[in-house]
Amino acid sequence: MSLTTVSTTEWALIVGLAVVLLAGIAAFLWRRKRRTERLRTQFGGAEYARAVESGGNRRHGEAGLEGRTQQVEGFHVRPLAAADRARFVESWRGVRARFVDGPAGAVTEADQLLGDVMSARGYPVSDFEQRVADISVDHPLVLQNYRATHDIALRQKLGQASTEKLRQAMVHYRTLFDELVNEPEVPLMKGAS
Repeated sequence: MSLTTVSTTEWALIVGLAVVLLAGIAAFLWRRKRRTERLRTQFGGAEYARAVESGGNRRHGEAGLEGRTQQVEGFHVRPLAAADRARFVESWRGVRARFVDGPAGAVTEADQLLGDVMSARGYPVSDFEQRVADISVDHPLVLQNYRATHDIALRQKLGQASTEKLRQAMVHYRTLFDELVNEPEVPLMKGAS
C-alpha cells in the first residue's frame, strides 16, 4: 500500500486511531498524576517520599501506600469510649509527672501508654515499623515526630539520650497521644473523602 493509494476513509481511520491512542495515554497520565497528588496529600510529602524510596520506584511506593490504606480500612479502628479516654488522660498525667524525677523511665512508660491507646482504638500493636505504617493512614502529620521519638527511645535504652532529647521525645509522644485520644468520631482523612 502506497501513500498515494490510501483512501480518505483509511486516512480518517488512521487519524481516529491516533487520536484514541493519544487520548488513552493522556487519560492514563492524568490518572497517575491524580493518584500521586492524592497519596501525597493523604500521607504528607515526607511519608510519601519515604514510601517511594523504600519501594524502589514511584509505582511500588504508591502501591505500598494504597496497601496500607486497604489494610487499615480492614481494622475496626474506633474512637475511645469516654471511660477509656479519661483513664488514658489520667495515665498520661502520671507519666508526665514522673518525668521530672525519672525522664528515661517516663519515656518508656509514654511509649507503652501510646501502644495501649493504639490497641484500645483497634490498631494492631506489632513491631514499630508496622505500627508507623498503620498510623500513617489516619495520622500522617505526626509520623516524623513519632519516628524521631522512637530513635530517642532506642538511644535512651543504650544510655545515649540526653535529658533534652528525652524531653523532646515526651513532647512528640504528647502530640500523637493527643491526636489518638481526642480524635473525633470520623478520622480526618476518611471524613474528607
